[in-house]
Amino acid sequence: MMQQVPRALGLDFGTTNSVVALAAQGESHLVNFAGARATGAVFRSALCFWHDEDAKGGLAHEAGPWAIAEYMDYPEDSRFLQSFKSVAASPIFESASVFEKRFRFEELGQMFLARMIAHAGGTIDARPDRIIVGRPVEYAGSRPDEALARRRYDAMFAGFGSEIYYVHEPLGAAFSYASRLDRAATILVADFGGGTSDFSIVRVEAPGAERRATPLGSTGIGIAGDRFDYRILDHLVLPMLGKGGGYRSFGKTLEIPRSYFADFADWSRLALMRNRRTMEELARLQKAADDPVAIGRMMTVIEKELGYPLYDAVGALKRALSSQETATFRFSGGGLEIEEQVSRAQFETWIAPDIKRIEAMVDAALKKANVAPDAIDRVFLTGGSSLIPAIRRIFATRFGEARLATGGELTSIAHGLALIGEEANLAQWAA
Repeated sequence: MMQQVPRALGLDFGTTNSVVALAAQGESHLVNFAGARATGAVFRSALCFWHDEDAKGGLAHEAGPWAIAEYMDYPEDSRFLQSFKSVAASPIFESASVFEKRFRFEELGQMFLARMIAHAGGTIDARPDRIIVGRPVEYAGSRPDEALARRRYDAMFAGFGSEIYYVHEPLGAAFSYASRLDRAATILVADFGGGTSDFSIVRVEAPGAERRATPLGSTGIGIAGDRFDYRILDHLVLPMLGKGGGYRSFGKTLEIPRSYFADFADWSRLALMRNRRTMEELARLQKAADDPVAIGRMMTVIEKELGYPLYDAVGALKRALSSQETATFRFSGGGLEIEEQVSRAQFETWIAPDIKRIEAMVDAALKKANVAPDAIDRVFLTGGSSLIPAIRRIFATRFGEARLATGGELTSIAHGLALIGEEANLAQWAA
């Protein structure tokens, strides 16, 4: 274990998971969370709220795996929020309704950070001056406002450290991978997160060089793990909740509004559907629907907070199909009983439009960096979705299997961010 006093802290604040690393004297180590609920160094980016008379304002909250445990014990009496990072750049999002209170993005973020610190066993109670926070190259959302995201991040991290720097997430992964290399190389880092996929091309010099790594160009796109999850929901679950069905209005049959099903695309929107206005709208829709039972299932999924087990089942299928040709999707709850065999080929058909856009973004990164494919010495794949075979084929086809490298899919960014924090010319890395 590292004995020196940490000089920098790297935080990979992710859509699905968050990871913290500390660096000193050119070495970094991960912060492992402590307690019965802990899951090592990976801390789920989630919050759970519930009423508690002893808590300030009568509302208690937890984060990470402790939030999941609280929700699983009392799903109908709690509010569970995950992937709230995905709304950081959204001008549409103003606040989240949690019972009778409303919370802005930065308030959710500060509560999350406070609980993450509390569960770190004292290791980050006192933090280094230099805090390096990862940020996506391209934020999630249809029309992301980068300046708005920056203001929200600044408010979220106010008080977390005296020097806050934001660095593109794939550059963190690149710096982590560079520590493995003993010679100069041009590398492409492909980082597949929960909300975005980012690509950076970096020139790495041999150990001992004055500047070890130089960014050449980056691109990003708001397509990643959450989008792949939604493709599974769209084909296996949403038709049973009424998608594609109709309802009667003034003597005409109209398609059930797709906006309801779009809200199943990510946790931040699905969790917020449980409000009186939305439930009253769905109750009226149910009376006019051609298939009222299907609308009833959707209402039950929302009312009983079944989002987590639903997405958990989706994630289990996606992971299984990364290593198997076929797998079984199983979900039970809210009047839904689904057990269906799914092949990898089916899944790849569902995500084919997304794969095509990711391929175009990889090509755009090469063009932006003015680097030809054959000039790339190594391709480093990181992030959970990098394990999907269809994703790996994008890079194997362009660069050859021998040039691909993986490892530390969930932790490499935090490692690299912490190491970047020790650089003398840190401002050159900041986004």
